[in-house]
Amino acid sequence: MRAALLTLPLLFAAPIHAADDPKPETRAPVTAPITYPATDKVPVTETIHGETIADPYRWLENDVRRDPKVAAWVAAQNQATDAYLATLPGRAAFKARLTQLFNYERFGVPQKKGSRYFYSRNSGLQNQAVLYVRDSLNGEGRVLIDPNAWAKDGATALGEYEPSEDGKRLVYSIQDGGSDWRTVRVLDVDTGQPLADELKWVKFSDLSWAKDGSGFFYSRFPAPDEAAQFQALNENQAVYFHKVGTPQSADRLVYSTPATPKRGHSAKVGDDGRYLIITTSEGTDNRYEVTLIDLQDAAWKPRTLIKGLENEWGYVGNQGTRFWWSTNKGAPRSKIVTMDVAEASPTARDVVPEDQAVIESAGLVGGQLMIAYMVDAKSEVRRFTPDGKSLGKLALPGVGTVASISGDADQDEAFYAFTSFNVPTTIYRYDVKTGAATPWAAPKVAFDPSRYGVEQRFYASKDGTRVPMFVVRRKDVTGPAPTMLWGYGGFNVSYTPAFSAARIAWLEQGGVFVLANIRGGGEYGKAWHDGGRLKNKQNVFDDFIAAGEYLIAEGITKKDGLAIQGGSNGGLLVGAVVNQRPDLFAAALPAVGVMDMLRFDRFTAGRYWVDDYGYPSKAEDFRTLRAYSPYHNVAAGKTYPAILATTADTDDRVVPGHTFKYTAQLQASDIGPKPHLVRIETRAGHGSGKPTDKIIEETSDLYAFAAKWTGLDIKPVQ
Repeated sequence: MRAALLTLPLLFAAPIHAADDPKPETRAPVTAPITYPATDKVPVTETIHGETIADPYRWLENDVRRDPKVAAWVAAQNQATDAYLATLPGRAAFKARLTQLFNYERFGVPQKKGSRYFYSRNSGLQNQAVLYVRDSLNGEGRVLIDPNAWAKDGATALGEYEPSEDGKRLVYSIQDGGSDWRTVRVLDVDTGQPLADELKWVKFSDLSWAKDGSGFFYSRFPAPDEAAQFQALNENQAVYFHKVGTPQSADRLVYSTPATPKRGHSAKVGDDGRYLIITTSEGTDNRYEVTLIDLQDAAWKPRTLIKGLENEWGYVGNQGTRFWWSTNKGAPRSKIVTMDVAEASPTARDVVPEDQAVIESAGLVGGQLMIAYMVDAKSEVRRFTPDGKSLGKLALPGVGTVASISGDADQDEAFYAFTSFNVPTTIYRYDVKTGAATPWAAPKVAFDPSRYGVEQRFYASKDGTRVPMFVVRRKDVTGPAPTMLWGYGGFNVSYTPAFSAARIAWLEQGGVFVLANIRGGGEYGKAWHDGGRLKNKQNVFDDFIAAGEYLIAEGITKKDGLAIQGGSNGGLLVGAVVNQRPDLFAAALPAVGVMDMLRFDRFTAGRYWVDDYGYPSKAEDFRTLRAYSPYHNVAAGKTYPAILATTADTDDRVVPGHTFKYTAQLQASDIGPKPHLVRIETRAGHGSGKPTDKIIEETSDLYAFAAKWTGLDIKPVQ
C-alpha cells in the first residue's frame, strides 16, 4: 500500500512523556533562584523591517562538535542540570519502572516480497530494533540486520529499508547518531551479507527497486562542505538510479531541477514496474507536482503529469495506464480519483468522493481500494472496489489508530498495526478474500490495560472553535490530579490514539495524560491545517491555552498541577504559550523546539518550513513571527513555570542552537526562582534512531522533573 505523502523533513516528534513526586502541600518551597552557568553576551543587532533585533547569543548557533566554546557551554549546562535532577525524588524509581515497561517484545508491520516476509523486532531492551526475514508466513524468523552491533553506544540505527520484488536483495539505510543523513547499503538476503555498494549524502529519500532487481531509485543532495554538513541548507535534491555492483559515481541522474534548487524530489516505482512516479515539493504544505517516467523507454524521458505545486497528489496504485490518486483538489478532506495516463491530457475522475472523514492514506491491495480515514482524530478503514463501490469497513478492535497498512495490488493479504492509549501496538494480518483480520503479533506489556480509561472530550477555544482532546487516566483517578498536556499543532500532522510504554509510568502513579488535537494539524483536513499556520499561527497557541484552562475548570487538574510537553514544532508551541501564559502552567518540557523564528530558515531543513511559518524576510510574515518567537518574547518580570528543555548535539533537523539560545535567554531573565534548565543529549538527533537506554534515561529525568512541580506523589510499583 502506498502512503499518500511525500517523504519530507517535517517537524515531527512522537508524543514523549512526563514524571512524578511530592504533593503540592509537601513540596519543598523554592527560596532562592538557581545559579546557572555563565553565558557570554555578545552584542549582535540587526534591523529587520524597521525593527532593531538583539541576538546576543548568536554564537551558540555554532556547531557544538566544532566550536570549543559552545562545547564548554554545553558541558557546563549539562553539569548543572544533572546536579539538579540528582536531587529529585522518584528519578531512580522511574528509571527502574520504565526499564520494566520497555522490556516487551514489539514488532513492525511485515512487508511481503516474493515468498518472504520482512519485519522488525525488538526483544525488549535492545537499543535498536532488529530486521528479520521469514521464508513463509509462519516460518522461523532469522536475523537479517542487527544494528545493535554497529556502535558501542547503540546510537547507530537501521533507517529505511526496501526488499526487491523477488525478495532476494534488500536496500537499507544507516542512521548514525540521530542525524538525518543516511548511508545506503545493499544486502544479499540469501547469505545475509552486505554487498560492496555504498551511497552517501542521502536524506529525505524513498528507496524503490526497479522491477527486475537490477538497481533502485533514490534521492540525494550534493555533498556539503565537511564543516557544514550538520548546519548547511539542504538544496538541489535530485533523483538517481543506482545499479547494484557499481560505484555511486556511476549512478544515473534521473531527475533534477537546478533552476529551482529549493524543490525536493521523491521517486517510487509503480505497482507494475513500468512507471516511475516522481513527486516534487518545495516545502511541507502537501502541494505537489507529479512527473512520470516510462521505464520501458530507454531514454527515461520525464513527463510532467500534474503541474503547479497547487494540491496534494498521493500515488495510490495503477493497473497499466490507469492510475489512482488521493488528492485534495476541490476536496479539502481529500478524495480518490483515477486517470488514464495514456491520454494526451489525462483527466482526473472521481472514484471515491470527499467525505466528512479525512483520508489519511490509500492503496490498491489485492484488487481492492483500502482507504484509511480519520474521524474525529480516530482511525477507520473502508474498502472499495477499484471503481468506488463500497465493500464495507474493516472491523477494528476498538477506538484507536491504524497505521502502516502493507500490501501490494497483486497480493491476497495485507498487514497493519493497531494501537490506542491503552492498547499496545498489535500487528494484524488481513485476508483480502475472506475479509478476516487476525492478530499476527500481539505484545505482552507489564501493565493491566483494564485499569485505564480513555475519554474523548471537546472544548471551546478562544474564538469558539470546537477542539477535541483525549483524556487518559486510571479509572480510579476521579479528582484533580497532576496532568501532562501534550500538543503539536502544525504541518498537517495528525495525532491519534497511540500506545506509549513510557507514558504508563506516569499514568500508573495517578497522573493524567491529555492529547489536544489543536489546529495546525490535519485532524479535520486542509481547513484545520490552514487555521493554524502563517498568519493564523496564534490560533494554535490559543487552542492549547484553552485546553489548559478547560482541564483546570473541569477539575481534571489543579492550577498548580498542569505540565505541558511537545517536541519539534510542539517544542515551539510550549515555548510560545509559556511566554504568553506563564501563570497557567506548573512545568514545561519543550523538546528539540524551533525557538528562534527569525532565523529558522537558515539551517538544514528549516527552509522547508516556510509553508507553515512564513518567510522572516517578508514584512508581514516577520511581524507574525516576531510576535510569538519563544527566544524573542521571554517576559521578564513575570513568574515562569519550571522548565526543562531538551535537545541533542546531532540534531540536524532543528539545530540545537535554537534550544541553546532560548535557554540562555531564560536564564538571563528575571522570570522567577523555579529552575529553567536544559538537557543536551550526545550522539543523538531529532528523535529518530535514539537508543532505548537513552530514551529511558531521558524520560526518567523528564517525568521526575514534571512530578516535582505538579505534585505527583511517587509510590513504589509492585
